[in-house]
Amino acid sequence: MNIQIFGTKKSSDTRKAERWFKERRIKFQYIDLREKEISKGELRSVAQAVGGLEALIDDAAKDAYAVALVRHTPAGMLEGVLLENQQVLRQPIVRNGRQATVGYAPDVWKTWE
Repeated sequence: MNIQIFGTKKSSDTRKAERWFKERRIKFQYIDLREKEISKGELRSVAQAVGGLEALIDDAAKDAYAVALVRHTPAGMLEGVLLENQQVLRQPIVRNGRQATVGYAPDVWKTWE
């Protein structure tokens, strides 16, 4: 397994995901989205695994302006706008190769073991 957790320390779901993997002694790489943004290729891979870019948007994100901007962006331009406004991504984004989840999803992670 090659687990990557994308998120921020302020996200409670990200902290819960880290704890879930630590409790099971599963090694993971943590990527803080405040320090290093998700790349275009990673965003595409995650979007493909979770059913599209729309599934990555957190409507409850604190930056309401960015959420509105992303929600009113035409589908063809959504990827670029998401890359510029990563504060609206649902957290955590957990990857295991080509598999990925968005949000706290221990039921899915159990199947990866």
